[in-house]
Amino acid sequence: MKLIKNTDMKIIKITIGILIATSNLISCNTNEKADGYGNFEATEITVSAENNGKLLQFEVTEGKLLKKEDFIGYIDTIPLALKKNQLQTSKEIVLSKSKGVLSQINVLKAELKTATISKNRIENLLKENAGTQQQLDAINGKIDIINQQIKSIKIQNAPVINELKSIDIQLLQLEDQLQKNTIINPISGTVLVKYAEPSEIVSFGKPLYKIADLTTMQLRVYISETQLANIKIGQKVTIKIDSNKTMKNYIGTISWIASEAEFTPKIIQTKEERVNLVYAVKIAVKNDGNLKIGMPAEMWIVENYE
Repeated sequence: MKLIKNTDMKIIKITIGILIATSNLISCNTNEKADGYGNFEATEITVSAENNGKLLQFEVTEGKLLKKEDFIGYIDTIPLALKKNQLQTSKEIVLSKSKGVLSQINVLKAELKTATISKNRIENLLKENAGTQQQLDAINGKIDIINQQIKSIKIQNAPVINELKSIDIQLLQLEDQLQKNTIINPISGTVLVKYAEPSEIVSFGKPLYKIADLTTMQLRVYISETQLANIKIGQKVTIKIDSNKTMKNYIGTISWIASEAEFTPKIIQTKEERVNLVYAVKIAVKNDGNLKIGMPAEMWIVENYE
């Protein structure tokens, strides 16, 4: 009976020792807190239709990697192309009516060019005392007459010339609209969401797809004013995310520090800590494919990081 009691006492002592060691280990771990908590984000761009019409071709799938300037598809351009042909026909009709006017102006411009060359030659001769002022006055008079003739013809035929200018402006506008009917990818990145399908009728401003560059993610964390002295832009920090039952580490670079304080977001801290003012910090982290938008992570400031 006494032997059993001694054995029981030994078991009790061993159990107490294990509990104390475990308690100390847990206490040590809980005392280690990250320097910042936050979520990963990326610059997302929504590509929208810049014209109205049927989406005749649209080569986009969610998760697809696209390069900058990739051709994605186009919106029906038949109505615009027909209007462009109509304007070009109108321009040819107006040009046929104004051929005489334009030819007169071209002839006078050619004479003006020749007279200007003669003027420059006479001015050079005067500098060398080989020409006369009378010659210079004569050529200047001729140039004035030619300019007046050109001006007179333009005034008399202003309606025709203005009509031609108007048609040219309309053609430029149509060309711009035709270019906007072609969908070109703006940045290299991954398609996050697809909003439209081929053969769908789209209108100006309708979202077609959302894309983001996920090669480098931005972790937005919040730190207290006392931590500001320990960080600077370009500094390397350790980023940790949950990975199965352990934490996976990444190297991050501080890319931005807010210049003004703000209240701690509700999703980050407890009710008691929300009254504190904090500063937002962005950390650039190279993505190995495991980092996702909205994923939580921790920031650890390591002194003398190499």
